[in-house]
Amino acid sequence: MTTPRTDAMIPSSPLPPPGDDARRELLQSVVDVARAIFGAAASSVFLLDEEADELVFQAVSGEGEEFLVGRRFPAGRGIAGWVATSGEPMVVDDLSQDPSFDRSLAESTRYVPDALMAAPLISDARVLGVLEVLDPSPQARSGIRELDLLAMFARQAAAALRVAGAHAPGTGARTLDGERREDALQLLGSLERLLRGAG
Repeated sequence: MTTPRTDAMIPSSPLPPPGDDARRELLQSVVDVARAIFGAAASSVFLLDEEADELVFQAVSGEGEEFLVGRRFPAGRGIAGWVATSGEPMVVDDLSQDPSFDRSLAESTRYVPDALMAAPLISDARVLGVLEVLDPSPQARSGIRELDLLAMFARQAAAALRVAGAHAPGTGARTLDGERREDALQLLGSLERLLRGAG
């Protein structure tokens, strides 16, 4: 698959309204847990803005967390774009050899990984976004079992987003009320315990 290349990411959109604090907390817990479980340098969640046909950094843990949230790039670019389009997870052990890897996009984030794992966030047969784990430990990307774990984690994160009513940016999604927020965070906590026990 070849992807169109441009020089840089689309500038950040304005910060989400204050009512999105609970959604940000939920997504941040997703990337923090994914990064820890896979021993990665960084992890990020992109949500698909269908109207703009862009992927938007919604949460980042590790490299880039200080400045990437809110940044956008065309939905068809790079490995995250491929995963969002195909709806299939992907692991790449050597990004320098993968034609789907968009090095200029990675350089624009100020972190160029050597390896990555990515899985779609799917809810009701619809791709909501992508969960990426950058430079996971070699043991964490050694086989199908680990990719299946990431895909399972992404499915649970998508379910938590569905519980939260927090879908793609710009869709007027509801914010989390107390009980729904607790349900979503409990779902992620249960998944973290399950994954840590399987590792």
